[in-house]
Amino acid sequence: MDEAGPRGTSPMPILMYHNIARAPRDLRVYRSLFVSPAAFARQMWLLRRFGYTGLSMSAAMPYLRGERAGRIAIITLDDGYVDNLDYALPILQRYGFSATCYVVSGSVGQYNQWDAERLGVRKPLMSVEQLRGWHRGGMEIGAHTRSHPRLTQCDGAQLHDEIHGSKATLEDHLGAPVTQFCYPYGDADDRVAGVVREAGFAAATTTRRGRTTAGMDLWRLPRVQVARHHLLPQFGMRVLSRYEDRRA
Repeated sequence: MDEAGPRGTSPMPILMYHNIARAPRDLRVYRSLFVSPAAFARQMWLLRRFGYTGLSMSAAMPYLRGERAGRIAIITLDDGYVDNLDYALPILQRYGFSATCYVVSGSVGQYNQWDAERLGVRKPLMSVEQLRGWHRGGMEIGAHTRSHPRLTQCDGAQLHDEIHGSKATLEDHLGAPVTQFCYPYGDADDRVAGVVREAGFAAATTTRRGRTTAGMDLWRLPRVQVARHHLLPQFGMRVLSRYEDRRA
């Protein structure tokens, strides 16, 4: 991997996934949240073919801080679905990649309570033991709040509980530090980002589109969404193209 140093750092895609599974046939909305295991495998293959190393958020921190340079793609998965463990984990391991799964701590072992009614689908979330399996497999767990709310609408006490509380609960489950955070719905402002930083998170990701570069605000990082309808050439363009950056 290129070690040119901070000045040689190129834009880094933080890839955003949700479900690694085939979309249910009766699902009529948000089908884009599902990427099939076969498509995910092809995408990871393409990253390797392009010379990228897939990294978790924590593993990527030296690059995000500008301390190291190289061709990396940061892999994130939101919410903590069981299919991430079943399908994404072995594919990531096959290529020697790592990834961060952002977990809603109050719904561990349950289902997507924040949008199940709208979707008409209850999607199983990893249990404590499954989270530990993900972690033992060389992957990272990040925090995605306690209940997946819109954080800008929370009062001070709620905000503290959603952010600090999720960190404490997940660390208790894992017996390991949880240093990465993701804003549900990408909903954040200066107040919210300040609490995330105060809680001890090293970085936080949004849903704002674009690739990141060294020196960006570590608590407002943009990502590149990967959706069900993206064919392999489209995926490659999203990883490599500055088009995403211009949309940020």
